[in-house]
Amino acid sequence: MIETWDDLGVKGCLEVERALVVEAFMNFAGNLARLNISHSELDDNIMLTAFVQEFERRLGQKRKARGGNSLETVADFIFSYYNFCSADKPTHFAADLEVDKWFRCKDGWIIGISCKRTLRERWKQLSQADSKTLANFKIRELWHLITYDNDLSDDKILKLGEQGQIFYLPVSGETYAKFSADPATKNYMRPLSKFISDVRKLI
Repeated sequence: MIETWDDLGVKGCLEVERALVVEAFMNFAGNLARLNISHSELDDNIMLTAFVQEFERRLGQKRKARGGNSLETVADFIFSYYNFCSADKPTHFAADLEVDKWFRCKDGWIIGISCKRTLRERWKQLSQADSKTLANFKIRELWHLITYDNDLSDDKILKLGEQGQIFYLPVSGETYAKFSADPATKNYMRPLSKFISDVRKLI
């Protein structure tokens, strides 16, 4: 469901973006054609391609936030559907760490869930959260729901895995197949399909 939600969100957003770009591009091209100043075909092409480049740059920035928000929404939906109760994050938590959801285990410890399409967006924050700091606040693990896993590497997985961080990835991807078969990283890899049962087991 997480993968489907993400795929549909990306597809829908791209369709809306494309319609907006085409409309704005046509207006811009029409304005260029009506200019009363001398301009060559090369001038027109430079301005039109610069326009598209700038539009894409701005859209790309919006996609990052929208992708993370979409994953957070589906995580909220799952928690609501299965009646999983979210917990507040630990008070006085010193680490500058943004995690989207928290839940309390039956033994009193806490799991934090990060909902970002890629690890890149939170890499600097996450690398500061060492296992000792987490243990001080009774945080057992940090779980990452990731749907776009191309930026994961051995070094990142090992560093964060040793700090008590777990990665939930689509089983259909090459990244999951690679790292779940590697003895050094397999303990930090879990399929997205196990997310619900893992939460239920701990709650």
